[in-house]
Amino acid sequence: MNIKILSANPNLYSTKRILEAAKKRNHTIEVINHTKCDIVIEKKKPMVFYKGKAIEDVDAVIPRIGASVTFYGTAVVRQFEMMRCFATTESVALVRSRDKLRSLQILSRAGLGLPKTIFTNYSKNVEEIVEQAGGAPVIIKLLEGTQGIGVILAETKKAAESVIEAFNNLQARVIVQEFIKEAGGADIRAFIIDGQVVGAMKRQGKEGEFRSNLHRGGSANVIELTDEEETAALKAAKAMGLGIAGVDMLQSSRGPLILEVNSSPGLEGIEAATGKDIATMIIKYIERNVD
Repeated sequence: MNIKILSANPNLYSTKRILEAAKKRNHTIEVINHTKCDIVIEKKKPMVFYKGKAIEDVDAVIPRIGASVTFYGTAVVRQFEMMRCFATTESVALVRSRDKLRSLQILSRAGLGLPKTIFTNYSKNVEEIVEQAGGAPVIIKLLEGTQGIGVILAETKKAAESVIEAFNNLQARVIVQEFIKEAGGADIRAFIIDGQVVGAMKRQGKEGEFRSNLHRGGSANVIELTDEEETAALKAAKAMGLGIAGVDMLQSSRGPLILEVNSSPGLEGIEAATGKDIATMIIKYIERNVD
């Protein structure tokens, strides 16, 4: 097969591992920078140009689209879909997953457990917002933040109100969520491919850090999901329309609570924690879906 990885950085661990796995299975594969692609829209003849050449006869694309270039990256994925290429992450699902608020609304409609979340149009009644989230401490998140950036733990009511007011004055969109104390600064990531959990890890924030992101110094260990956690993870990925997903959950006294469904989950942490060849599983997923 002829496969393209849409990635702006060919040196990333995940990109290199997928490239390596595809070559081992005798596929033709290339990394192309989606931000450098040109889209040509013409009647019944959609085309993508890269470095002045038309990209043709592509069987599948693997989007590894950074959050900062979601708009253009999604347009490129959509163009490949119009060229009848299989995309491991569909353009509509990519857009859906990158909108934190929309994602939570979709997950809520699917009946999944979530931390109580408040979103307003720069409401000046910040005291009520904090109370609606269950009172301090609360988590305040920028809607555009990734990898734990723009996530704040406000431990007191006064601190929460000050942070919300500051973001409102900057016209920065935020959501306010209840703090799940019993999670103990840890979360679970379930890695899903084609409707199956292929690996799961528990990520623990470093001492004094409530965020468990590995990019922020957290550690990860392999974990076996409970039936309830596995069901919630699979249901979340399905609700978002994602064939490949990293579902982040908190363990709470009322069961698993979905934090986020990541459409471009990194491979380094999950492969290191589980010892599994997730990259090859992604290539096999493509093989099953491309005639």
